[in-house]
Amino acid sequence: MDRRTLVLSGFAAMGASACTTLTPAGPGATQPNPATGPTGQPPQTYTMDEIVSQGSDALGVAAESVGAAVERVFRDYGQPTAYLAGEEASAAITIGARYGQGLLYMKERAGTPVFWQGPSVGFDMGGNASRVFTLCYNLEYPDAIFRRFPGVEGSAYLVGGLGVNYQRAENIVLAPIRAGVGLRLGANIGYLVYSRQRNILPF
Repeated sequence: MDRRTLVLSGFAAMGASACTTLTPAGPGATQPNPATGPTGQPPQTYTMDEIVSQGSDALGVAAESVGAAVERVFRDYGQPTAYLAGEEASAAITIGARYGQGLLYMKERAGTPVFWQGPSVGFDMGGNASRVFTLCYNLEYPDAIFRRFPGVEGSAYLVGGLGVNYQRAENIVLAPIRAGVGLRLGANIGYLVYSRQRNILPF
């Protein structure tokens, strides 16, 4: 093989390598997104049957009671991408505070510990402890929950003996369902801060 043939062969090999490594992705190609997982797909959602089963266990009440509350939330927002199961305590003399902790669950992910705390204002007095089962919407990855969630005005109601209200931050909506809420439902005017560790101050 003479020098000219060798040089031409080298250029041909380099061109083939460049075409292989520099070919741009087509318009339909997807790139992995750390927020949605290695496949680039949105997070999986939970069906009503799954949520009723998990909610009944978490709240310690009959599936029929949970089903009535879940049906209302599903009618408003559809299937959730995550849920948070835990317990909380609250007290108020017009101005109150609420503290809680639990585990955040998403499909194909381990449970994430979550704490929450926040002030409240309402025409009520007293204290209570309750179990909480929170449906999470548009939550694409666990760390997205660690922020302040104001309550949605006028969203508090009782369904099947359970207290339900909505909280919203940007496009993420949380729907806490509480068992044992009693007369404290009026204290849902305020906000909750979800964090990685317990904070003493509720603000």
